[in-house]
This record gives sequence, structure tokens and C-alpha cells, in this order.
Amino acid sequence: MWVCMLFVIGMCPSAVFGWGFWAHQRINRMAVFTLPVEMLHVYKKNIDYVTQHAVDPDSRRYAVEGEAPRHFIDIDHYGTYPFDNVPRKWKDAIEAFGEDTIMEYGIVPWHINHAYYDLRDAFKSKDLLRIMKLSSDIGHYIADANVPLHTTENYNGQLTGQKGIHGLWESRLPELFAEGYDFYIGQAKYLESVQMEAWSMVLESHLALDSVLRFEKLLTGKFPSDQKYSFENRANVLVKTYSKEFCEAYHRMLAGMVERRIRSSIIRVGSIWYTAWIDAGQPNLKELITKELIEEKTDNEKRLKIRDRESGEIGMKESAWEMLFGSCCGHGMESCQRLAISRDGVTKPVMVQEAHSSHD
Repeated sequence: MWVCMLFVIGMCPSAVFGWGFWAHQRINRMAVFTLPVEMLHVYKKNIDYVTQHAVDPDSRRYAVEGEAPRHFIDIDHYGTYPFDNVPRKWKDAIEAFGEDTIMEYGIVPWHINHAYYDLRDAFKSKDLLRIMKLSSDIGHYIADANVPLHTTENYNGQLTGQKGIHGLWESRLPELFAEGYDFYIGQAKYLESVQMEAWSMVLESHLALDSVLRFEKLLTGKFPSDQKYSFENRANVLVKTYSKEFCEAYHRMLAGMVERRIRSSIIRVGSIWYTAWIDAGQPNLKELITKELIEEKTDNEKRLKIRDRESGEIGMKESAWEMLFGSCCGHGMESCQRLAISRDGVTKPVMVQEAHSSHD
């Protein structure tokens, strides 16, 4: 076995980041339409902002210390469902397990609650930019918490010989079937406890995990490799991906699970936005309609060495290398022509044969 020394550009990078750009953006966008009229006017005016910035937390994962754990929780590290031994409150969890352990295995339910308080305070001060930035971020974290593979140490099937299932479930299936999904979910609701709602997301997602993994394994036993995967031309690049036939069979077995988790994300995003506004005292947002969002310039060039779940402990430049290699070349490709980039940044078409990932 040998390691390919060239990289694919644009070949399913969303596989390592959760739902993928399209789904994260659609979830935030549709959440706007769950809001009451008192909020809708200002959110609808800025709907492009909350849509486009839905993916900001992913872009920060390699530039901001402590960002990566906000996207997941490996809840099965702590035991078995319903994980009553894991304190639902942050301070209690730190006392029980220590901050290093909590950070290592993910903090998404606690961070959703923390972000909700920040949004509540932004509403109180009527800070339009902060309201929209926090709303965008909260939408991302809520969407991640509604993904079964964000609740397990086996996040990419790497522990069960199913590497690549992360991108299959979160990106490939929505890519193929989301046009037929119903994203109209009704009106946002006031939540008595955002913290407990965040934990409900995690527990619901984890209950679905068994089906996510078991169905894929059952189908893999029925599909020869040349039928499980196919080659598709994307932007004049021939790439290997899960075949439509395999995806259709998997999608049928999941019986609407992906659609349900997206719908769950949408209503919960809207409801937490709404709850933050209510808890801020229902400030009049009409005066914000005439304000224009002026974005602050941020330094996104800082490169930190942080550990990401699908890639190794690497800096930003190397992370793209490992990210694409792990998510796209980890299935043992026979051979395909694709656009690739070497470590010196030179881009060119190459033939890749029997590429295998050198990391987990």
C-alpha cells in the first residue's frame, strides 16, 4: 500500500465539515420563515447574511483555538444512552470529568446554550451585526447537533470499516435527494430551557446512529465495489463517489431520516432565535430595518495547530491536504483522473491509482 502525494481540489470537502455548505445555508435560510412578524422583517432583510454566514464556524475550525469541539460531542465515550452520568450543565460537567476531557470529546450541547445567552444579550443591546453573526453561528451548531455522526467517536465509520459514511450521509444524500424535501416546518416556539433542548437534539441524533451505520453495512454486503461507487464528471474532473443506485437504496432504508433531521434543525434554529428575543424582553427590532450591516474585518490568516476529527494535528495548509485525502481518497480508489495539487501548490491533472489514507 502506498500513499498518493497529490490532492484533489473541490472533491467533497464538505465530508469533513458536517452537513456541507448547501444544507447549512438552507437550514439557516428556512429558519427565517419560522419567525413571528416582529422578528421576520429584520431577519428577512438580512436573510442573505444568515444564509451565507451559516458556514463561518467551519471556516474557523483551523483558525480559532477551541472552535472544533463546538461542532460535536462523542457522547458514547461516556457510556450508553441516555447518558444520565453526563451532567447537562457546563459547570457540573467540568467538575465531573475535567475540562480537558470535555473539550476533547466535544461540547456542542453546552456551546449552543452559551451562544444563546450571547444572542439574548445582543438583542438587548440591539446590536444588528452581532445579532446576525450569532444567529448564523447558532444555526450551524444546531444543525451539527442534529446529525447522528456528530454524536459518536465513530464519526466517520473508521471504527467499523465504514470510512466515508460521514460524507455519504451528510453531503451525498442531500445532494441527490433534497429537492424533494419539505422544508416548511411551521412557527418557531418558545423554549423553556435551551440547554435541555440542545441535549434533546444530541440524544435524538444518537438514537438514529445505529440505523445510519447498520443500514450502510447491510447494503455494502449486497453491492459489489463497482456498483457501490461510480465516477462522475464534476467541473471537467472525473471523481469517484457513491453511486446513485447505492445512495437510493440507502436513502430508502433510512426512510426519511435525513429530511427529518434537516427539518428538526430548521425549527430548532428558529425557536432558539425566537427564545433569545423573548428572553431579551422582546425589543422592538423595527429600528434595525434601516441599518446596514457593516462587517468587521477579521484576521483569518492565523494558522494554528489544532486537532480536527477527520484530519490530523496539523496547520491550515496541511489540513486541506489531509482533509481531502481522508474524506475522498480513503475508500481505496482503483484509478481516476482528477485535478490535483501538490504540497508546493502546483495544480495539474493526474492519474491516481490505489490511493489509501495514511491517517485516521
